[in-house]
Amino acid sequence: MSLDTTSRLVTGSTDELVPSRYALTVGDIQVLVISDGVLPITAVTMATNAEPGDLSAWLEDMYLPPEVTDWPLNVAVVRSGSKTILVDSGLGTEFPDFPRAGQLATRLVAAGIDPASVTDVVLTHLHMDHIGGLLVDGLRNRLRPDLVVHLAAAEAEFWEAPDFSLTVMPEPIPDVLRRTAAQFLDVYRGRLRTFETEYEVAPGVLLRRTGGHTPGHSVVRLESRGEALTFAGDAVFQPGFDNPEWQNGFEHDPEESTRVRIRLLGELAASGEALVATHLPFPSVCHVRAVGNGFRMVPTTWDY
Repeated sequence: MSLDTTSRLVTGSTDELVPSRYALTVGDIQVLVISDGVLPITAVTMATNAEPGDLSAWLEDMYLPPEVTDWPLNVAVVRSGSKTILVDSGLGTEFPDFPRAGQLATRLVAAGIDPASVTDVVLTHLHMDHIGGLLVDGLRNRLRPDLVVHLAAAEAEFWEAPDFSLTVMPEPIPDVLRRTAAQFLDVYRGRLRTFETEYEVAPGVLLRRTGGHTPGHSVVRLESRGEALTFAGDAVFQPGFDNPEWQNGFEHDPEESTRVRIRLLGELAASGEALVATHLPFPSVCHVRAVGNGFRMVPTTWDY
């Protein structure tokens, strides 16, 4: 993978009117952010502890619909040294209620990336919109036999008997999450390489467990030649900049998630490093500014 191959216009049946991939570099590390599509989500799920009037005002201020909004799904492909690393895998295509998500396999091909070239997969956590792509043909059947899947040990352990007592999810999502995670562990257990706190999967590609959203939730920090970028998974959602104390219904430990979010955004605001996250508007590449008791998302200018 190179910038020449990842940024060129691909002609033919895979052409799309809306861009679905964005290439950038972090020093010597090549990064391709790919949109897996969008999920419809009830707006209240994004801020379960917010006052209804405050949430309504925020949605109106952001020009978002008041009841159901589209939740972006971003995945990344990272090339460092001899490694080609897939960071999360999107939703997959086994969920007919979400027809606008699950685009990863098609869009990898459109970007000129052979799934067999992927040496490693990094998973921020085991929610279905992060692992589903690895469970469907088009990707699963094209992966190399020596593929290594990196995951925090606490995450694998959690999904053996997951606790949803502090989540606020619409039905039947908890059962679907539980079933999908169990299927994933059954299929990929022999390929898992777990880590406790941190693990460097390739030069300048560091996995770090944060917990919060799930017990083993992790972020991926890229650093090379004085540049850095963090793929934050579900540590931050769109409302989490203005209102970092607002809790997301998918968080298994909302209080710890709040602490993780504030700490991460504070670190990024202080360092000026770039941020990418799963559910921020594509391509989600941005910087963070501290503003009063909250933060501000500053989208980067597209580099043409």
